[in-house]
Amino acid sequence: MSQALLAGISRTTEPRTMLRRFLALDAAVTGANGLAYAAASGPTGRFLGVDDVLLLGVGVFLAVLGGAIGVLAARPHPPVPLVKAVIAANIVWPPLSLAALALWLEPTPAGAVWTVLQAVTVAGFAALQWSALKATARA
Repeated sequence: MSQALLAGISRTTEPRTMLRRFLALDAAVTGANGLAYAAASGPTGRFLGVDDVLLLGVGVFLAVLGGAIGVLAARPHPPVPLVKAVIAANIVWPPLSLAALALWLEPTPAGAVWTVLQAVTVAGFAALQWSALKATARA
């Protein structure tokens, strides 16, 4: 990903600020998703065709993960190993989601579409964060 594209998306040319903004966006989306799943696991589970207990567990996990990523994003100099751990988790999530969709879950059509959209979004976070981390190393 080019530096100009990253700068346009993050609205800054400062690589560390780019990285922190991409982490913060990930934290907000992940945390909000987790809170929604946890708070409304029954109706959301029925809509998506996912077991409400599973959705509650995933929701709690995502809420905690979102909070941890938020703490990392708030640091002036996020530690590279922790940023790499977030990126690694974001790289692993999409194929696991798609495998669960194909092999295990029996979602509604809305749930199938939501699973794919979520996987694409998380993969996008990984790409943005990795590109910003590389730009930070070059700066």
